[in-house]
Parts: sequence; structure tokens; C-alpha cells
Amino acid sequence: MNTRTDIQIIHGRDGAPAFVVMPYADWLASRDRHESLVPNEVVNLTFDHDWTPMRAWREHLGLTQAEVAARVGISQAAYAQMENVAKPRAVTLKKIAGALGLTLEQIDF
Repeated sequence: MNTRTDIQIIHGRDGAPAFVVMPYADWLASRDRHESLVPNEVVNLTFDHDWTPMRAWREHLGLTQAEVAARVGISQAAYAQMENVAKPRAVTLKKIAGALGLTLEQIDF
């Protein structure tokens, strides 16, 4: 049997698992593997409303166009145009991804 012995599961008062304690290096490695994941909610917003991934992420994060535009250093109107382009330029995607705290892979799916 190959059971790991360096991970500890801490149960809550109800007996259900509540926390996992693991080596820091393992946690970092797992975080890197999941860094480019896109939440199901963002995917659903994209396809259910026919939104661009950029808009779906903004809505998911609860931000206004003005807030994202301010982070990028452009006007709200300029951001609105970027958000509605079906295939934005890579430079644009990188700027917006950085402003939203995302990777390029997360915003370009």
C-alpha cells in the first residue's frame, strides 16, 4: 500500500474533513498545477450569456468596467471596447489578466 504519511487531515466538530496539513513544497507544487484553472461559474457565464471570457471573469470577480479600466490605466469606454472583442490581441489579454490577478491561460480560453 502506498499511503502518504506526511499529510494530516483535521476534522471539524461535525466529523467532516475541515483542513489538510501537508509539506509546504507539496502545497506549492499543487498550487502551480491548478494555477491555470477556470472556475465552472466563469465558463457558464461565458457560454450561457455569450460573453467573452474577459467579461465573464470581471462579472465573476464582482468588478465594474470602471474598476478594471482604472487598474489597467485606461478609460472605461476603452475597456468596454476591449471586453467585447471576440479575439483580443495577446498584449491586451496580458494587461487585463494582470489587472484581474489571472494567468493568460485563464483569460484566454
